[in-house]
Amino acid sequence: MVGAFFLSVAQLGDRAFLKVLAKSLTVTLILLLGVGAAMAWGAHWVARDGFALGDGAGALAAVAATLAAVALAWLLFRIVAIAVVGVFADDVVEAVEARHYPEALASARPVPFARSAMMGVRSGLRTLGVNLLCAPLYLLLLPTGIGTPIALLLVNGWLLGRDLFDMVAVRHLTRAELRTERQATRTRRFILGLAGTGLLMIPFVNFVAPLIGAAMATHRFHRMRPRGMTTCDAPPRSLRD
Repeated sequence: MVGAFFLSVAQLGDRAFLKVLAKSLTVTLILLLGVGAAMAWGAHWVARDGFALGDGAGALAAVAATLAAVALAWLLFRIVAIAVVGVFADDVVEAVEARHYPEALASARPVPFARSAMMGVRSGLRTLGVNLLCAPLYLLLLPTGIGTPIALLLVNGWLLGRDLFDMVAVRHLTRAELRTERQATRTRRFILGLAGTGLLMIPFVNFVAPLIGAAMATHRFHRMRPRGMTTCDAPPRSLRD
């Protein structure tokens, strides 16, 4: 895991990585600004027209909604960023394979954009839904001081591990093989997800954390089996461990 991290960081300057970073940050910013603008307009309309409080009250409501949108953006950034990077992840995975795993790249199946987009959207919705379901637990643990961050790390590590793994696996495995591999690599995916979630919690590092996570997932995926080996040929999990 440590080796995969440093290899991933060393490749951040690659053109493919920079392109994905630019695209993902742009789309993420547009989405969050859109949510903020919609909240501000809606609050202004409700205060002015819904409750007939006048333009002054509508403007105050819009300002309050904008501040709330900023706070919401801070909370949702991780979810949106991972979902957006998931859409463009194939470029990151391909760049890592081109440099470190050319044999795997030669046999890889490029993921259609429609499937990447669907995976990214599903990832974002799944993460949002699970975190909403866990919100009462997060609130319950707030008095402990450390319980809520630990719960967030564990829950989102579990979610992120699967998403990062799938970004790579879909290029090399059939759907049936993918389901089998998920069962066989639960621990590795969870550890990978914890690492990625931890990076997403660090200010400024969180901007590039999804790229590092996707690159680390690529290294972990290929290093857990001999090069050139297919899933069907892979040794039992006990031997691979």
